[in-house]
Amino acid sequence: MSENKYDLCERLEDFAASIILLYDKKPLSYAGDYLDKQLIRSSCSSALNYGEVLGAGTDADKINKLRICLKELRESQRNLNIQSKAKLFSNEDLFGLRDENDQLIRIIVTRIKNIN
Repeated sequence: MSENKYDLCERLEDFAASIILLYDKKPLSYAGDYLDKQLIRSSCSSALNYGEVLGAGTDADKINKLRICLKELRESQRNLNIQSKAKLFSNEDLFGLRDENDQLIRIIVTRIKNIN
């Protein structure tokens, strides 16, 4: 296993943890609570599914699990965009998360392409 795969695992975990920390500092509202809980689920799911990639036995299995991870990251991206547009968070609060989310999507897409 290359060092990069462990770095990506940690980045996905850090991304999920950052989402949780952001949620904990925000005042509650119906829309915010709804979107935040979904964002926590999708960001954590991407990290958890990547953990499954590390144990996948075949290339087809790896690709399937990477696609699930990618789907969850894209869901997180849409959620962050909605929260930004609805001004549920300041753009300053979301900038780093949105940038990291975009980078993680690009990395996962590259991993999928490199397996094929």
